[in-house]
Amino acid sequence: MPALPVWVVTIGLLALSNLFMTLAWYGHLRFKTAPLVLVIAISWLIALPEYILQVPANRIGHRQFSAAQLKTIQEVISLTVFAGFSWLYLGERLGWQHGVGFTLICAGAWFVFHDWG
Repeated sequence: MPALPVWVVTIGLLALSNLFMTLAWYGHLRFKTAPLVLVIAISWLIALPEYILQVPANRIGHRQFSAAQLKTIQEVISLTVFAGFSWLYLGERLGWQHGVGFTLICAGAWFVFHDWG
């Protein structure tokens, strides 16, 4: 079986990593009465798989992408995952201003991947 391209592996690992990260950072918001120390402990347990995925994603991805490009990919994925999470899990409404802001961030990401120097 042929190996997957570096960009596929990198983006896949970053996407999975961001699912864990978002759950660790924001999942507790539905449990406002839970003790803070418990929420922190559970968040740390959820964050461990995030690091297990994030570190290899960056190591593998750095074969093809610069560090700035890796960070940009991670941020775009993070915003995408967070938008879905906040809407589906937290029940928060996403308005037109979120769409405009996300579009501007994606436009900025486009510039990171184009070198005119």
